[in-house]
Amino acid sequence: MPVGIKTPSNQIKLTNLALVRMKKGKKRFEVACYKNKIQDWKNKIETDIDNVIQLEGVFINVNKGQKASKADLEKAWPGMKNKEIVEDILEHGEYQVGEKERSAELERIKNEVINIVASKLVEPKSKRVYTTGLIEKSLDQLSQQTSVQQQGDKANGASAEDGEEKEKALPKWRGVVATKDAKSQANHAIKCLMAHQPIPVTRIQMRLRIVCPTAVTKQIVKSTGKPEKGKAVADEEQQAPKSVKDTILSYIEKVEADDTEGAEWEAVGLVEPGSYKNLNEFIETHTKGRGRVEVLDQSVGVDV
Repeated sequence: MPVGIKTPSNQIKLTNLALVRMKKGKKRFEVACYKNKIQDWKNKIETDIDNVIQLEGVFINVNKGQKASKADLEKAWPGMKNKEIVEDILEHGEYQVGEKERSAELERIKNEVINIVASKLVEPKSKRVYTTGLIEKSLDQLSQQTSVQQQGDKANGASAEDGEEKEKALPKWRGVVATKDAKSQANHAIKCLMAHQPIPVTRIQMRLRIVCPTAVTKQIVKSTGKPEKGKAVADEEQQAPKSVKDTILSYIEKVEADDTEGAEWEAVGLVEPGSYKNLNEFIETHTKGRGRVEVLDQSVGVDV
C-alpha cells in the first residue's frame, strides 16, 4: 500500500463473506456469515451459531461497519434478545449465493443423494451393492430419457392430458436440484430406478420377528392404509375388513415362519425398510403395547 494512504477505520475487510439481509419496516438489517456455513445452517447441518457468524451483532451496513442501534432493533423485534434477532434473520432473511457456492452445494446434495440410493439398493440375484459410480450413471441415463421424452412429446404435440397420464404411469427422474433435501430426492430416485430398471435393482430388505397375542391377531381392522400389490383388485375387495394378523402379513414381502404357541403368535419375514415404521406403528396401536417387532437383520444377504 502506498505511503500516506490508509484504509478507513470504519471499513471492514472480510473474506469468505456472505451477507444475510432482512427488511423490517423501512430499514434493512444485515448479518455477516461465512459462505461455507450459511447453507449448512439453513439445512440444519450446522447448529452452533458461533460457527456461522463472522461478526457479532446486527448491522445496517456490514461493509461500512454500521451497526443497527438498540432503538432500531427494539422497534423491529420488540422484546427479543440480540441472539434471537440474529437467528430470525438467518432463518427468514435473504442471501445471494455465488455461482461457485451454488455449484458446490448442488454437488454436495448430489453426492448425498447417490450415497443414500447406493446404500438402499442391491442387485436382485447376487445381493451385491452397486458402486456409487454405477448408480450415478444409471440416474443420468434416466434423466436423459426424461428429457428426450419431453422433447418428443412437444414435437408430436402431445396434449396436457396425455402428459399427465404418462406422468402418473411411471415416476420420472429429472436430476438433482438444490432446492430440495437429499433424503426426499433419494427416495424419489429409488422409485425411478425400481420402476425403470436401467440396471437390475431391488430394495435391501430387513428380517423382522413379530410377536403378538393370539387374541389380538383375530380382531378385525376396518382400514389399514396399506396399498395392494400386484394386479389390480376390485374396490370392494380392497376395502374388505381384514384381521390384525392378515394386515401384518400384508407388510411382509416373504414370510419365513408363521407359528402359534400358546397365547402368542409369532412371524418371521422380510420387509422393505420403508414399511418398517408403518408396521411398527400399526402393531403398537392395535395391540396396545402387547405386541412387538424385533429387527433380526438390517440388510438381509447383502454382499459388499
